[in-house]
Formats: sequence, C-alpha cells, structure tokens
Amino acid sequence: MRYSREEYLELMTFGDAGRPMFVELFGPMVGLENEWRAQAAAPGEIALTAFDWDYVPVVPCGGMTGLFGGMEPVTLEETAETLVQRDALGRTTKLFKNVATIPLPLDFPVRDMKSWLAVKPLFAFHPRRIDPAAVRKAREEQAAGALVVANIPGGFDIPRELMGEELTCTGFYEQPELLHDIIDTLKDTALRVLERVTDEIVIDQLSVHEDLAGKAGPLIGPKQFQEFIRPYFREVWDLVSSRGTRIFDMDSDGDVRPLLDHFLASGLNSMHPMEPAAGMDIVELRKQYGTRLAIRGGIDKHVLREGTDAIRKELLSKIPPLARSGGIAFGLDHRIPNGTPLENYRYYVTLGREILGLPPRDGKSRGWGRMAF
Repeated sequence: MRYSREEYLELMTFGDAGRPMFVELFGPMVGLENEWRAQAAAPGEIALTAFDWDYVPVVPCGGMTGLFGGMEPVTLEETAETLVQRDALGRTTKLFKNVATIPLPLDFPVRDMKSWLAVKPLFAFHPRRIDPAAVRKAREEQAAGALVVANIPGGFDIPRELMGEELTCTGFYEQPELLHDIIDTLKDTALRVLERVTDEIVIDQLSVHEDLAGKAGPLIGPKQFQEFIRPYFREVWDLVSSRGTRIFDMDSDGDVRPLLDHFLASGLNSMHPMEPAAGMDIVELRKQYGTRLAIRGGIDKHVLREGTDAIRKELLSKIPPLARSGGIAFGLDHRIPNGTPLENYRYYVTLGREILGLPPRDGKSRGWGRMAF
C-alpha cells in the first residue's frame, strides 16, 4: 500500500493514521538473490515488489549537506571477487563483491588538524550545495504526496570516515579541537543549506546516518556525545522544526540504549533499524519511551532462517503489543540474511499481514521494492 506524505507523518508522529506500516527497510544481502533464483523465485519476488510492501514516496529536499566535490573515483584493481578504488576523499577502498555492497577503507585522509584543513573545503558551505531545480521538483512531488527528506552527515560517522574508527574514538580525548572543528563545520554547512532550502519548502523528515554502536554498546560515551554532537543535532533540529519539520530520524545499528535519552534531548524522535540481537527490544523501548520515539524495523532478521515456528513467535511477540500504539513501521532489523529460504520469507510476509489484519496478497498489487528511506 502506498502511504501519502500526510498519512506517513500522521502515523510516525502518533496521530490517527489507522494501521501501522509493514515494510522492507533494506532488502537482501548480497548472494541471496541467487539462492532464491535456485528456489524458483519469480522476478517480482527477486525485486521484492511482489510482496506488496507498504511505502511512502520519498524525494530529496534539494540541498546537499555532506561531502561535496572531491576526487574523481579511480579503479586501481579489479578481480572477479574484489574491487580496489581510490574514492572521492582520496582513500584506498576495497569492495568484496560477493559478500558486501559497501567498500572498506584501507587508509584515511585525516590524522591531525593540518590534514583535516586539506579536506575541510569538501565539507564547507557553498551556494552550489542548493540545487534550485531539485528544490522545485521536491515541492512539486510533495504536493503530489511525496515525503521530503533532508539528510545531514553524522557527527560520529563523518569523523570515522575521515580518520578511521580508532583515531576518531581516541580523538575525542587526545585531539578535541580537531573533532570540534570537524563537527562545527558540518553544523555550519547544514544550518546554512537547510535555512535556504526551508525558505522555499517544508522539509518533512530530517535524517542522519550514524551507525555508532555494536552489540556491546555505543562507540562514544554520553559525555562525548553531549559535548561534541548534541549541539550540532540540536541547532539543526531547532531550525528545521521551527519551519515545519516533524520527524528527526537516526539510522544506527547496535545497542544504542545508553545514548537514547541523549538522542531524544538532541531532538531525535525516530530510529531504525532497532536490532533485537543487540538488545533493542521494541516492545520494551515503547514501554520506556512511549510517544517520544517512533520506530522502524525491530523484527529479528535471524528468525527467517530458523523456520516457521520461530517466525510466528517473533511476530506475535512484537506486532500485537504495538500495532495500535502508532509511531511504528514494522520491518526486519536489517538486510534479509543469506540462507533465508524463500518459503520462510513468503511465510513471514503472509503471517505479518494476517496478524495486522491486511488482506492476503492478490498477486497483482505491487508495493515498494528494497525500501530504504
């Protein structure tokens, strides 16, 4: 089912939106398509459109807030299994084609203030970051029911992309001036871009990609978040929310519970994908945070490989307690894992629709494929 912008905003801000959404957030892991083809999957099942997932049309706001410019990517080496490139930041990256979609950086451009100043212009404000034609397109599509989304770079994510994980984590202690300058640059650019964009259009959702946690918890502590990142998030949110933005969503895997209160104090009111394997139990989180936190995801992807009993147990434990509370789009907590039998995935979709009271798939309706907001 296609949701309009208004329906989606009503749902995710705990208004009167009828039923919750049932979605696929990220799609299959690399390799699963071939497994499913060997199991006689139909083309629409490979594309995921045959599962009639709920969706809302999304359009970018027309303003760029992250990396802008840089080097032309160059392929250094390619085999059947790997692709080695030099990317826009000048990093050497390696992609393992058969198992991943995101390349791994092998080196990083920033080590200290001097090396940061060399790449800082790629993150600084420039009027060309606003594309008037794209803003006009967003306004037109918004009028037709699309959700206008603005993305801002993560206050942890970008330093990690520039410096690597280890140097970023130690940098909060050993090079605080450097981390402050990087994050303040991101903040200044985001504020100046989004101020101009929101002169022309209402941004419906502000989104940030962080991925700052694993199963053991966050890679940054509350004190560091409050000092370095919270002022950035808070100022940007205060700007756009004063001009009509209603959702501030974060994408982070892992167990972020030690930081959730700090996220909410920064303006965040929505999160995905909520990994159960990392302790992110959406039923318990709803009890704790109520209407302060909207949720997307939360269904344990690993049960898809375990069989129908495990799938039924997981869905019955998550959907009925939350289905009437609003502020939720049920979906897997990340990509569909390899080793998931096609029959198990079909069962998951069928049972989820049944529990939600949706009509059985009729083979004709076509929902969104590979949904990632």
